[in-house]
Amino acid sequence: MVLKKQHDHPEDILILAIESSCDETAAAVVRNGRDVLSNVISSQIELHKLYGGVVPEIASRKHVEKINQVIQQALADADVTLDDVDAVGVTYGPGLVGALLVGVAEAKAISYARNLPLVGVHHIEGHISANYIENKSLEPPFLSMVVSGGHTHLVLVEDYGKYQILGRTRDDAAGEAFDKVARAIGLGYPGGPKIDKLAKEGNPQAIAFPRAHIDGAPLDFSFSGVKSAVLNYLNGCRMKGEEVDRADVAASFQAAVVDSIVDHTIQAAKMYHIDKVALAGGVASNSALREGMRKACEVEGIEFYHPSPILCTDNAAMIGAAAYYEYKAGTRHGLDLNAIPNLKIGER
Repeated sequence: MVLKKQHDHPEDILILAIESSCDETAAAVVRNGRDVLSNVISSQIELHKLYGGVVPEIASRKHVEKINQVIQQALADADVTLDDVDAVGVTYGPGLVGALLVGVAEAKAISYARNLPLVGVHHIEGHISANYIENKSLEPPFLSMVVSGGHTHLVLVEDYGKYQILGRTRDDAAGEAFDKVARAIGLGYPGGPKIDKLAKEGNPQAIAFPRAHIDGAPLDFSFSGVKSAVLNYLNGCRMKGEEVDRADVAASFQAAVVDSIVDHTIQAAKMYHIDKVALAGGVASNSALREGMRKACEVEGIEFYHPSPILCTDNAAMIGAAAYYEYKAGTRHGLDLNAIPNLKIGER
């Protein structure tokens, strides 16, 4: 939901937020961490689709081309100018280093030229904070399951800006596995939405793909096994000359991934006595994951939250939400802020 108001009260804080960590050039104006005045996204999906995935050099060049235009549009849509803005928030990691640098350089230029505070934001913190935008009553502590093309993190949100990683993937991120399996069954890029759609026509119990459990790290994930199992199944069918039911493959693979994510999340909620769970990240828009998590949370008496699909994929509104709470906590970065492609959440 985009609101068309500026500073209603003197204590209102407006954040101009910038996101360029992968293949979306995005800018937004967010008020008080919860109200989105504008949210502009320039997607490169059609460009990278030709190559079957994101090409970092192409992504960086497109960010350079679009960044100023996107920021100006965000300010115009919010009916504000830089004079109204209280701080600039920007993703500075993790992500593609060349892509990150474009957003960071732009944010530093605005900060310097306008003497505005600069707040660097962790990309995963942004995804988690997307839940604050449409769920006004949501406050820490809660458990966030962050699932995207580059990340699979089970995060305990202890307070605003305070995070504890409870589990993470040991190999492929869930979204990465979706893309690879989609490519293997001829669906193309991006794989997540295409598998989600095709799986609705298939039987999720048709093929018994494995659910990984890691000894000694019960909350960590592994998706390379189920990905390899799909590839082996497809190769076996080809060698036998058997026809592959792509819908059944998609549904069975998706069920294996969803089961793993849901089981780990509920297990963590019980272990840490948390009664609120929030999905985040691009894969959080997957319909089977949303429904599976909703049902599991309902059974356990856990409140379940998730953002709208537009706030699941990379966007700047979520960065603005995260930047607001960092700003309130006193976080400020200097003009030496740099892109950190492997930034760990909680680092400064």
